[in-house]
Amino acid sequence: MKEDLRYDRLFSKAALLDSEEAFKELFFEFFPTLCVYASNIVGDNETARDIVQEVFFNIWKNRKKIELESSFRNFIVTAVRNQCTDILRKRTVIDRFATRSPSTVETSEQSPEEIYTINELEQIIGKAIQKLPPNIREAFEMNRFKGMTYNEIAQQMSLSPKTIEAYISKALSILRVELKDYLPLFFLIF
Repeated sequence: MKEDLRYDRLFSKAALLDSEEAFKELFFEFFPTLCVYASNIVGDNETARDIVQEVFFNIWKNRKKIELESSFRNFIVTAVRNQCTDILRKRTVIDRFATRSPSTVETSEQSPEEIYTINELEQIIGKAIQKLPPNIREAFEMNRFKGMTYNEIAQQMSLSPKTIEAYISKALSILRVELKDYLPLFFLIF
């Protein structure tokens, strides 16, 4: 309880007085624990670190607008959990789309507009994947299209599984940026 008051005061100091020192203190206090928490949800250390960093960045950027309803601790844990949920939801959509081949599209049940949209999305995703650096693209395609595990990919590419994990995480980060305008369409179509 005493700690929660301290965190709330630090956040107030960061928000009201633009205290970078107070915010750094919050960051260093929560970052390691939140990374473990996020990693348990998303199953990937690199993605977990990205999520926690993004949450802290957004908190700093919007600090003047944030109104804590309970405590800073509850607020940041909820923010990280929500961000993890968003990432998992996006992964599911991308995975579902990646495993869907043109032969699985049932044209008799879909309107021409839906068929056009699916074909357009396939082209957009294909172009986005082609923009990935070669090693990252190769690892991503092996994982997502061939269903290979990180260990299998690591053996084939003569790299460590941690490097493959970082490659896949980087690919997903790049694709999130490249495809951000099309994610709502994924949810409508799939």
